[in-house]
Amino acid sequence: MGKPELIVMLTYNDCTVENAFEIFSKCSDSKAKYWGFKEKPLPLDEMKRLYAYMKECGKTTVLEVVEYTEEEGINGAETAVECGCDILMGTMYSDKISEICRKNGIKYMPFVGDVYDRPSVLGGTVEGMIAEARDCISKGCAGIDLLGYRFTGDPVELNRRLVEEIDADICIAGSVNSFERLDEICDASPWAFTIGSAFFDKQFGTDFCEQINTVCDYVQRRLAVIC
Repeated sequence: MGKPELIVMLTYNDCTVENAFEIFSKCSDSKAKYWGFKEKPLPLDEMKRLYAYMKECGKTTVLEVVEYTEEEGINGAETAVECGCDILMGTMYSDKISEICRKNGIKYMPFVGDVYDRPSVLGGTVEGMIAEARDCISKGCAGIDLLGYRFTGDPVELNRRLVEEIDADICIAGSVNSFERLDEICDASPWAFTIGSAFFDKQFGTDFCEQINTVCDYVQRRLAVIC
């Protein structure tokens, strides 16, 4: 059983925090290998500066785009290219976005389901999302950005079935805000999960950097018990 990777998102309510650079600077030595943020509201120059710094620190970089039209998704993909990101998460699947990512060596992981609003909400059916995910993977996507805990149905079933039935990386993104949900993630065993707002709300402790290490250590211990 692989260890789910924590992706630290420097975001609150699906928007990048203004002091993202400062927070990363203080936490760059934490145990998290994957770091990212959203396409809004930082100016592009600030985004490029922060991503460059993350790469200097040996991190794998993620841009998650919370937009639902092809035009907005293409803009997000072009931003990921300019920033030199390793992974583009979010957007609704588009052949044009997929091609931009392929040409630039970016791992593309789109949303599935009926996604709307910001912070995002996930509607649809489990069967529908499995079918959609299979179609995305068949078209060359590296994985799926699954808004499991934003689902209007049963998130535990959704997370488990997508991981079990899709032969690709699944990232459970959004609203991972308790140790109970960390347990559920360990049980489902996706490739990765994101935490953003919960760190700012101090759901896993009082210090931002210590919370990151607490989550990484907790997942490691939990998996040792399962195995």
